[in-house]
Amino acid sequence: MGKESRARILGDHQAMAIARNIRVSPRKLNLVAQQIRGQKVDRALNVLTFSEKRIAGVVKKALQSAIANAENNHDLDVDDLVVAEASVGKNLVMKRFHARARGNAGGIEKFFSQITIVVEEKREEKKEEAKPAPTKGKAKSSAKKPAAKKAQSAKKPAAKKEAA
Repeated sequence: MGKESRARILGDHQAMAIARNIRVSPRKLNLVAQQIRGQKVDRALNVLTFSEKRIAGVVKKALQSAIANAENNHDLDVDDLVVAEASVGKNLVMKRFHARARGNAGGIEKFFSQITIVVEEKREEKKEEAKPAPTKGKAKSSAKKPAAKKAQSAKKPAAKKEAA
């Protein structure tokens, strides 16, 4: 007779992890999040492992948590996971002061942020090699232009002969 569980926000092929109260500004955290958006999970882990940013270790931990949630809670295949979303948000701001000259104080704001990582299972189906994909632009446009020029050049001499 307890409270009903909340409806699931994500799809059946998605999993999520949130890391809160990260001691870095959202602006700096977003630089790391941009590097992993849209990447396959194994590639994103490599990028975070070798990143020179201090906060990359915390983001890597959150990504590993999202991968574990996908595997254990939602039975998704780890090899097909892609970072669908890596959103950064503001959290609390600690306000401190720094003593300045003549009895004044300079304000210091210490920002905290949070990151939400959503991983999604995307299966890559192998395409059949029966038909090669058509090339863009060059082959088609070059075939059409000479035909159009020939048609125009054929009309112009006829018009000159009629005028003469």
